[in-house]
Amino acid sequence: MKQLTRSRTNRKLAGVFGGLSDYFNVDANLLRIVFILVLAFTAFVPGFLVYVLSIFIIPNEEV
Repeated sequence: MKQLTRSRTNRKLAGVFGGLSDYFNVDANLLRIVFILVLAFTAFVPGFLVYVLSIFIIPNEEV
């Protein structure tokens, strides 16, 4: 069974989108672009809070 983890290799900041892309089998850059659009349309606060919370909630990928 797949487990959602933050990526150690496919990361720009904290590996959240790299982990999500591995879990859902989509391109990480696509997720990053969609996230930037969500940030722009929601005045940054809700999306930013979700991202920061996910850094602390989603565990790092094991080596």
